Amino acid sequence: MARPHHHAYLWLGHGDILVRPGDAHRRPAHPEFRSAQVMPLECADWLLKPASRIEATFHEPEEGADWYAEQIALHAGLFAGSYAPVPAPEETVRALSAGADRVGGWWVTGGRFLSVSLIACSPHRARPDYACPLR
Repeated sequence: MARPHHHAYLWLGHGDILVRPGDAHRRPAHPEFRSAQVMPLECADWLLKPASRIEATFHEPEEGADWYAEQIALHAGLFAGSYAPVPAPEETVRALSAGADRVGGWWVTGGRFLSVSLIACSPHRARPDYACPLR
């Protein structure tokens, strides 16, 4: 089986949106799911969102790992105090090479939540029936 490519997704929003009321809007069965700007509950469900939500697409794991680390670095000022996650690039490359997702989510200043995701596509391990949003 060929190695999948990865779609990059980014969401930064107020934490209240994640749980307004409840989380039904973050599930594919909800009528607002496709238009909701918030991240889905299940990582693979990003693939069900409109293709316009894709920040970038990577066929090479090293490029995806670079994007992932760059996004965290770009948002480092949002992390409280001196804390900012420092991803190990080789771990990200290894995960992407194996067809896995790389997902991070952090509560940041101002009650906001930052989600940085690289989601495997064609196929996705957990949801092989999901079609790639870019055809």
